[in-house]
Amino acid sequence: MILADKITEERKKNGWSQEELAAKLGVSRQAVSKWESAGSIPDLQKVIQLATLFDVTTDYLLKDDMVSKTSVPTVYDETEKGGTLRRVSMEEANEFLKLRKKGAPIVANATALCIVSPVLIVILGALSEEPRFHISEGLAVGLGGTVLFAMIAAAVFMFITYGIKASHSEHLERDGFETEYGVTGMVKEKNRTYEGTYTRGIAVGVVLCIIAVVPMIIVGSMRAPDYICAIFVGVLLVLIAVGVDLIIRVSMVKGSYDTLLQEGEYTLEEKKIQRKMRAFSGAYWCLATAIYLGWSFWTMRWDFTWILWPVAGVLFAAASSVARAVVKTED
Repeated sequence: MILADKITEERKKNGWSQEELAAKLGVSRQAVSKWESAGSIPDLQKVIQLATLFDVTTDYLLKDDMVSKTSVPTVYDETEKGGTLRRVSMEEANEFLKLRKKGAPIVANATALCIVSPVLIVILGALSEEPRFHISEGLAVGLGGTVLFAMIAAAVFMFITYGIKASHSEHLERDGFETEYGVTGMVKEKNRTYEGTYTRGIAVGVVLCIIAVVPMIIVGSMRAPDYICAIFVGVLLVLIAVGVDLIIRVSMVKGSYDTLLQEGEYTLEEKKIQRKMRAFSGAYWCLATAIYLGWSFWTMRWDFTWILWPVAGVLFAAASSVARAVVKTED
Protein backbone atom coordinates (compact mmCIF):
# COMPACT_ATOMS: atom_id res chain seq x y z
CA MET A 1 0.00 0.00 0.00
CA ILE A 2 1.46 3.36 -1.03
CA LEU A 3 1.49 6.59 0.98
CA ALA A 4 -1.54 8.01 -0.85
CA ASP A 5 -3.66 4.98 0.06
CA LYS A 6 -2.49 5.02 3.68
CA ILE A 7 -3.43 8.68 4.10
CA THR A 8 -6.88 7.98 2.67
CA GLU A 9 -7.36 4.88 4.83
CA GLU A 10 -6.24 6.51 8.08
CA ARG A 11 -8.29 9.65 7.43
CA LYS A 12 -11.43 7.57 6.91
CA LYS A 13 -10.68 5.47 10.00
CA ASN A 14 -10.70 8.69 12.03
CA GLY A 15 -13.91 9.84 10.36
CA TRP A 16 -12.39 13.03 8.97
CA SER A 17 -13.20 14.72 5.70
CA GLN A 18 -10.43 16.09 3.51
CA GLU A 19 -11.32 19.59 4.72
CA GLU A 20 -11.02 18.54 8.38
CA LEU A 21 -7.66 16.87 7.85
CA ALA A 22 -6.43 19.90 5.92
CA ALA A 23 -7.45 22.19 8.78
CA LYS A 24 -5.54 20.07 11.30
CA LEU A 25 -2.41 20.21 9.13
CA GLY A 26 -2.73 23.86 8.15
CA VAL A 27 -2.91 23.11 4.42
CA SER A 28 -5.59 23.42 1.73
CA ARG A 29 -8.11 20.70 0.90
CA GLN A 30 -6.62 20.55 -2.60
CA ALA A 31 -3.26 19.60 -1.09
CA VAL A 32 -4.82 16.69 0.80
CA SER A 33 -6.69 15.65 -2.35
CA LYS A 34 -3.44 15.59 -4.33
CA TRP A 35 -1.74 13.50 -1.63
CA GLU A 36 -4.55 10.95 -1.70
CA SER A 37 -4.55 10.71 -5.50
CA ALA A 38 -0.73 10.41 -5.59
CA GLY A 39 -0.63 13.68 -7.50
CA SER A 40 1.95 15.02 -5.04
CA ILE A 41 3.80 13.89 -1.93
CA PRO A 42 3.72 15.70 1.44
CA ASP A 43 7.04 17.02 2.72
CA LEU A 44 8.77 15.40 5.68
CA GLN A 45 7.32 17.87 8.17
CA LYS A 46 3.79 17.03 7.04
CA VAL A 47 4.53 13.31 7.13
CA ILE A 48 5.56 13.66 10.78
CA GLN A 49 2.35 15.60 11.48
CA LEU A 50 0.31 12.94 9.73
CA ALA A 51 1.96 10.17 11.75
CA THR A 52 1.14 12.03 14.97
CA LEU A 53 -2.48 12.66 13.96
CA PHE A 54 -3.04 9.07 12.82
CA ASP A 55 -1.12 7.61 15.78
CA VAL A 56 1.13 5.56 13.50
CA THR A 57 4.86 5.54 12.81
CA THR A 58 6.48 7.47 9.99
CA ASP A 59 7.97 4.16 8.81
CA TYR A 60 4.45 2.80 8.31
CA LEU A 61 3.49 5.80 6.19
CA LEU A 62 6.65 5.89 4.09
CA LYS A 63 7.35 2.20 3.54
CA ASP A 64 5.00 0.64 1.00
CA ASP A 65 5.61 -2.90 2.27
CA MET A 66 4.54 -2.10 5.83
CA VAL A 67 0.93 -2.74 6.82
CA SER A 68 -0.97 -1.63 9.90
CA LYS A 69 -1.84 -4.10 12.61
CA THR A 70 -5.48 -4.04 11.64
CA SER A 71 -4.61 -4.94 8.06
CA VAL A 72 -2.67 -8.10 8.80
CA PRO A 73 -5.64 -10.45 9.30
CA THR A 74 -7.11 -9.37 5.97
CA VAL A 75 -3.87 -10.11 4.14
CA TYR A 76 -3.50 -13.53 5.72
CA ASP A 77 -7.14 -14.30 5.12
CA GLU A 78 -6.84 -13.39 1.45
CA THR A 79 -3.61 -15.20 0.75
CA GLU A 80 -4.88 -18.13 2.86
CA LYS A 81 -1.32 -19.26 3.37
CA GLY A 82 0.15 -16.19 4.97
CA GLY A 83 2.22 -15.38 1.88
CA THR A 84 2.93 -11.91 0.51
CA LEU A 85 0.53 -10.35 -1.94
CA ARG A 86 1.38 -10.00 -5.61
CA ARG A 87 2.53 -6.50 -6.61
CA VAL A 88 1.08 -4.85 -9.70
CA SER A 89 3.42 -2.53 -11.59
CA MET A 90 2.43 0.56 -13.56
CA GLU A 91 3.18 -1.29 -16.81
CA GLU A 92 1.00 -4.25 -15.84
CA ALA A 93 -1.83 -1.95 -14.74
CA ASN A 94 -1.78 -0.02 -18.03
CA GLU A 95 -1.69 -3.27 -20.00
CA PHE A 96 -4.72 -4.55 -18.08
CA LEU A 97 -6.67 -1.32 -18.66
CA LYS A 98 -5.77 -1.38 -22.36
CA LEU A 99 -6.92 -5.01 -22.70
CA ARG A 100 -10.24 -4.28 -21.02
CA LYS A 101 -10.84 -1.17 -23.14
CA LYS A 102 -10.24 -3.15 -26.35
CA GLY A 103 -12.20 -6.14 -25.10
CA ALA A 104 -15.29 -4.20 -24.02
CA PRO A 105 -16.74 -3.75 -27.55
CA ILE A 106 -15.89 -7.36 -28.42
CA VAL A 107 -17.80 -8.81 -25.46
CA ALA A 108 -20.61 -6.25 -25.89
CA ASN A 109 -21.08 -7.05 -29.59
CA ALA A 110 -20.93 -10.80 -28.96
CA THR A 111 -23.64 -10.51 -26.32
CA ALA A 112 -25.77 -8.38 -28.65
CA LEU A 113 -25.42 -11.04 -31.36
CA CYS A 114 -26.76 -13.68 -28.98
CA ILE A 115 -29.75 -11.49 -28.15
CA VAL A 116 -30.71 -10.70 -31.77
CA SER A 117 -29.91 -14.18 -33.11
CA PRO A 118 -33.54 -15.44 -32.94
CA VAL A 119 -35.02 -12.33 -34.62
CA LEU A 120 -35.06 -13.73 -38.17
CA ILE A 121 -36.47 -17.12 -37.24
CA VAL A 122 -39.21 -15.46 -35.17
CA ILE A 123 -40.23 -13.16 -38.03
CA LEU A 124 -39.99 -15.81 -40.77
CA GLY A 125 -41.90 -18.28 -38.61
CA ALA A 126 -44.78 -15.83 -38.30
CA LEU A 127 -44.69 -14.89 -41.99
CA SER A 128 -44.80 -18.56 -43.00
CA GLU A 129 -48.24 -18.81 -41.40
CA GLU A 130 -49.54 -16.11 -43.76
CA PRO A 131 -50.24 -17.60 -47.25
CA ARG A 132 -49.82 -14.26 -49.01
CA PHE A 133 -46.10 -14.15 -48.21
CA HIS A 134 -45.41 -17.53 -49.88
CA ILE A 135 -42.84 -18.57 -47.26
CA SER A 136 -42.85 -22.23 -46.35
CA GLU A 137 -42.33 -23.39 -42.78
CA GLY A 138 -39.28 -25.36 -43.89
CA LEU A 139 -37.69 -22.27 -45.41
CA ALA A 140 -38.46 -20.24 -42.30
CA VAL A 141 -36.91 -22.81 -39.97
CA GLY A 142 -33.98 -23.55 -42.29
CA LEU A 143 -32.97 -19.97 -43.05
CA GLY A 144 -33.84 -18.60 -39.62
CA GLY A 145 -32.10 -21.46 -37.84
CA THR A 146 -28.99 -21.08 -39.99
CA VAL A 147 -28.73 -17.37 -39.18
CA LEU A 148 -29.41 -18.05 -35.49
CA PHE A 149 -26.61 -20.60 -35.15
CA ALA A 150 -24.26 -18.54 -37.34
CA MET A 151 -24.70 -15.56 -35.02
CA ILE A 152 -24.25 -17.69 -31.91
CA ALA A 153 -21.15 -19.30 -33.43
CA ALA A 154 -19.69 -15.86 -34.21
CA ALA A 155 -20.47 -14.71 -30.67
CA VAL A 156 -18.86 -17.79 -29.14
CA PHE A 157 -15.76 -17.22 -31.29
CA MET A 158 -15.54 -13.63 -30.01
CA PHE A 159 -16.04 -14.73 -26.40
CA ILE A 160 -13.33 -17.39 -26.66
CA THR A 161 -10.73 -15.19 -28.37
CA TYR A 162 -11.20 -12.42 -25.81
CA GLY A 163 -11.35 -14.91 -22.95
CA ILE A 164 -7.98 -16.40 -23.88
CA LYS A 165 -6.37 -12.96 -23.93
CA ALA A 166 -8.05 -11.93 -20.68
CA SER A 167 -7.09 -15.16 -18.89
CA HIS A 168 -3.57 -13.81 -18.33
CA SER A 169 -4.95 -11.12 -16.01
CA GLU A 170 -7.59 -13.20 -14.23
CA HIS A 171 -5.54 -13.16 -11.03
CA LEU A 172 -6.31 -9.45 -10.64
CA GLU A 173 -10.03 -10.21 -10.43
CA ARG A 174 -9.60 -13.40 -8.43
CA ASP A 175 -6.81 -12.75 -5.90
CA GLY A 176 -5.67 -9.95 -3.63
CA PHE A 177 -2.72 -7.78 -4.65
CA GLU A 178 -0.82 -4.59 -3.89
CA THR A 179 -0.06 -1.82 -6.37
CA GLU A 180 3.31 -0.20 -6.82
CA TYR A 181 3.77 3.48 -6.16
CA GLY A 182 1.69 5.73 -8.41
CA VAL A 183 -0.63 3.04 -9.79
CA THR A 184 -3.55 3.80 -7.50
CA GLY A 185 -3.35 7.53 -8.19
CA MET A 186 -3.27 6.96 -11.94
CA VAL A 187 -6.27 4.62 -11.83
CA LYS A 188 -8.26 6.95 -9.58
CA GLU A 189 -7.73 9.80 -12.03
CA LYS A 190 -8.85 7.67 -15.00
CA ASN A 191 -11.84 6.45 -12.99
CA ARG A 192 -12.84 10.01 -12.13
CA THR A 193 -12.53 11.10 -15.77
CA TYR A 194 -14.61 8.14 -16.99
CA GLU A 195 -17.41 8.61 -14.46
CA GLY A 196 -19.52 10.78 -16.80
CA THR A 197 -19.24 8.34 -19.72
CA TYR A 198 -20.12 5.43 -17.45
CA THR A 199 -23.19 7.19 -16.05
CA ARG A 200 -24.49 8.13 -19.50
CA GLY A 201 -23.89 4.65 -20.90
CA ILE A 202 -25.73 2.92 -18.05
CA ALA A 203 -28.60 5.43 -18.18
CA VAL A 204 -29.12 5.15 -21.95
CA GLY A 205 -28.76 1.36 -21.88
CA VAL A 206 -31.32 0.91 -19.11
CA VAL A 207 -33.76 3.32 -20.79
CA LEU A 208 -33.50 1.38 -24.07
CA CYS A 209 -34.23 -1.89 -22.28
CA ILE A 210 -37.28 -0.31 -20.64
CA ILE A 211 -38.76 1.31 -23.75
CA ALA A 212 -38.14 -1.87 -25.77
CA VAL A 213 -41.46 -3.25 -24.53
CA VAL A 214 -43.43 -0.16 -25.59
CA PRO A 215 -43.90 -1.31 -29.24
CA MET A 216 -45.21 -4.66 -28.00
CA ILE A 217 -47.70 -2.93 -25.71
CA ILE A 218 -48.92 -0.78 -28.60
CA VAL A 219 -49.26 -3.73 -30.99
CA GLY A 220 -50.98 -5.82 -28.33
CA SER A 221 -53.53 -3.11 -27.64
CA MET A 222 -54.28 -2.82 -31.39
CA ARG A 223 -54.81 -6.58 -31.75
CA ALA A 224 -52.48 -6.64 -34.73
CA PRO A 225 -51.92 -9.81 -36.83
CA ASP A 226 -49.40 -12.37 -35.60
CA TYR A 227 -46.79 -11.46 -38.19
CA ILE A 228 -46.90 -7.80 -37.08
CA CYS A 229 -46.44 -8.94 -33.48
CA ALA A 230 -43.48 -11.06 -34.58
CA ILE A 231 -41.86 -8.08 -36.31
CA PHE A 232 -42.21 -6.04 -33.14
CA VAL A 233 -40.72 -8.88 -31.12
CA GLY A 234 -37.72 -8.44 -33.39
CA VAL A 235 -37.73 -4.70 -32.69
CA LEU A 236 -37.89 -5.45 -28.96
CA LEU A 237 -34.88 -7.76 -29.14
CA VAL A 238 -32.88 -5.26 -31.22
CA LEU A 239 -33.54 -2.45 -28.73
CA ILE A 240 -32.59 -4.71 -25.82
CA ALA A 241 -29.43 -5.77 -27.68
CA VAL A 242 -28.39 -2.14 -28.19
CA GLY A 243 -29.11 -1.32 -24.55
CA VAL A 244 -27.19 -4.32 -23.23
CA ASP A 245 -24.33 -3.54 -25.63
CA LEU A 246 -24.00 -0.05 -24.15
CA ILE A 247 -24.20 -1.30 -20.57
CA ILE A 248 -21.51 -3.94 -21.11
CA ARG A 249 -19.17 -1.52 -22.92
CA VAL A 250 -19.08 1.02 -20.10
CA SER A 251 -19.31 -1.55 -17.30
CA MET A 252 -16.23 -3.45 -18.47
CA VAL A 253 -14.12 -0.29 -18.58
CA LYS A 254 -15.44 0.85 -15.19
CA GLY A 255 -14.87 -2.66 -13.86
CA SER A 256 -11.20 -2.51 -14.87
CA TYR A 257 -10.75 0.56 -12.67
CA ASP A 258 -12.61 -1.05 -9.77
CA THR A 259 -10.45 -4.17 -10.18
CA LEU A 260 -7.18 -2.26 -9.76
CA LEU A 261 -8.60 -0.14 -6.94
CA GLN A 262 -10.11 -3.27 -5.33
CA GLU A 263 -13.44 -1.53 -4.88
CA GLY A 264 -17.07 -2.49 -5.46
CA GLU A 265 -17.27 -6.11 -6.60
CA TYR A 266 -13.49 -6.55 -6.32
CA THR A 267 -12.80 -6.05 -2.62
CA LEU A 268 -10.88 -8.84 -0.88
CA GLU A 269 -14.04 -10.06 0.85
CA GLU A 270 -16.02 -10.03 -2.40
CA LYS A 271 -13.30 -12.00 -4.20
CA LYS A 272 -13.53 -14.75 -1.59
CA ILE A 273 -17.27 -14.99 -2.13
CA GLN A 274 -16.93 -14.97 -5.92
CA ARG A 275 -14.44 -17.86 -5.82
CA LYS A 276 -17.07 -19.96 -4.08
CA MET A 277 -19.85 -18.77 -6.39
CA ARG A 278 -18.14 -19.71 -9.68
CA ALA A 279 -19.19 -23.35 -9.56
CA PHE A 280 -22.81 -22.36 -8.92
CA SER A 281 -22.85 -19.83 -11.78
CA GLY A 282 -21.31 -22.26 -14.27
CA ALA A 283 -23.71 -25.06 -13.36
CA TYR A 284 -26.73 -22.74 -13.50
CA TRP A 285 -26.08 -21.39 -17.00
CA CYS A 286 -25.10 -24.79 -18.39
CA LEU A 287 -28.41 -26.14 -17.08
CA ALA A 288 -30.31 -23.16 -18.56
CA THR A 289 -28.66 -23.72 -21.95
CA ALA A 290 -29.45 -27.44 -21.87
CA ILE A 291 -33.11 -26.73 -21.04
CA TYR A 292 -33.33 -24.11 -23.80
CA LEU A 293 -31.87 -26.36 -26.50
CA GLY A 294 -33.83 -29.41 -25.37
CA TRP A 295 -37.10 -27.49 -25.20
CA SER A 296 -36.51 -25.77 -28.54
CA PHE A 297 -35.59 -28.93 -30.48
CA TRP A 298 -38.41 -30.90 -28.85
CA THR A 299 -41.12 -28.36 -29.70
CA MET A 300 -39.43 -26.60 -32.66
CA ARG A 301 -40.97 -23.39 -31.28
CA TRP A 302 -37.86 -21.25 -31.57
CA ASP A 303 -40.17 -18.25 -31.89
CA PHE A 304 -41.36 -18.86 -28.33
CA THR A 305 -38.62 -20.65 -26.38
CA TRP A 306 -36.36 -17.58 -26.36
CA ILE A 307 -38.47 -16.35 -23.44
CA LEU A 308 -36.49 -18.76 -21.25
CA TRP A 309 -33.50 -16.38 -21.23
CA PRO A 310 -35.08 -13.34 -19.54
CA VAL A 311 -36.75 -15.69 -17.07
CA ALA A 312 -33.43 -17.44 -16.40
CA GLY A 313 -31.76 -14.06 -15.89
CA VAL A 314 -34.28 -12.99 -13.25
CA LEU A 315 -34.11 -16.37 -11.51
CA PHE A 316 -30.31 -16.22 -11.54
CA ALA A 317 -30.37 -12.91 -9.66
CA ALA A 318 -32.63 -14.42 -7.01
CA ALA A 319 -30.68 -17.69 -6.78
CA SER A 320 -27.38 -15.80 -6.57
CA SER A 321 -28.65 -13.71 -3.67
CA VAL A 322 -29.61 -16.85 -1.76
CA ALA A 323 -26.30 -18.56 -2.58
CA ARG A 324 -24.31 -15.48 -1.49
CA ALA A 325 -26.20 -15.37 1.80
CA VAL A 326 -25.37 -19.04 2.40
CA VAL A 327 -21.67 -18.46 1.59
CA LYS A 328 -21.48 -15.46 3.95
CA THR A 329 -23.15 -17.48 6.71
CA GLU A 330 -20.61 -20.28 6.29
CA ASP A 331 -17.75 -17.77 6.54
